[in-house]
Amino acid sequence: MTEKTVDFEKSMERLETIVNEMESGELPLEQMIKHFEEGSKLVTLCSTKLTEVEQKIEKLVKKGDGLGTEPFEPQA
Repeated sequence: MTEKTVDFEKSMERLETIVNEMESGELPLEQMIKHFEEGSKLVTLCSTKLTEVEQKIEKLVKKGDGLGTEPFEPQA
């Protein structure tokens, strides 16, 4: 696993923890605000990393005598 993958996974785990704590309804308002701010930053970080990965994904296709690449297009 690469460092970026680990960072992404840790960010997602932290985001899940934040959401669960916020949904519990047991946090004081001040802590809810701090969680919201941290969660917003994590969402941005994860979204950016996903966009980077999406741009790097290419699928191999047979082109003539050799192999080439073309941009990845997700199926609907």
